[in-house]
Amino acid sequence: MSVAQFIDHTILRPTTTLADIEKICQEASEYRFAAVCVPPYYVRDAKSILQQGPVKVATVIGFPFGYSHFSAKLAEARQAIADGADELDMVMNLAAFKSNDLAYLESEIGEMTNLTEEHGVTLKVIVESGILSEEELIKCCDLYKHYKIGYMKTSTGYAEKGATIEAVKTMRMHLPPSIQIKASGGIKTADFAQQLIEAGATRLGCSASVAIVKGVQEGAAGTY
Repeated sequence: MSVAQFIDHTILRPTTTLADIEKICQEASEYRFAAVCVPPYYVRDAKSILQQGPVKVATVIGFPFGYSHFSAKLAEARQAIADGADELDMVMNLAAFKSNDLAYLESEIGEMTNLTEEHGVTLKVIVESGILSEEELIKCCDLYKHYKIGYMKTSTGYAEKGATIEAVKTMRMHLPPSIQIKASGGIKTADFAQQLIEAGATRLGCSASVAIVKGVQEGAAGTY
């Protein structure tokens, strides 16, 4: 499988323009990335540009801090689904997690998985592994493994520390095979992308996607 098929080609800057969206959609189609990940405002545009092609449209929910009430996240998710999103990358409520309010987190993920299952949409839960201890990351795995999520995702890209090999290995060790892993945050090189895939990641959130794919091609190491 080509490394491109692991990549969510991502642009989430607050200053993102429609021209930026058109560019990443064109690149995603050209390089056959798995998905584009765009701000919620541009989901409808990305869907229109990509039509019914193989590239999925992903967007973010509760981004980037995750501490909005889950009713607000549900409203965001419903709008994104109505606009045509195929995949939702939701930031967990880290404030609730740090306060050990697991009942709240269970309500949040329960409501969200009910919605995504109803509409056949893939849910990715961002846990911001770079600001969690290994024990806390395992605790997240123990919580979310009981729900029908598609992926656990390492990072938003907004914390000081993004994806790490260690975090991906920990997640893979403590999650069931049914839950895949998306690594994101600070993935700039083909070599690091390969290491993350070897550690267990099956999706990579990247803004440097084209450079990564070209790097893999130049290194003649484009399959896994």
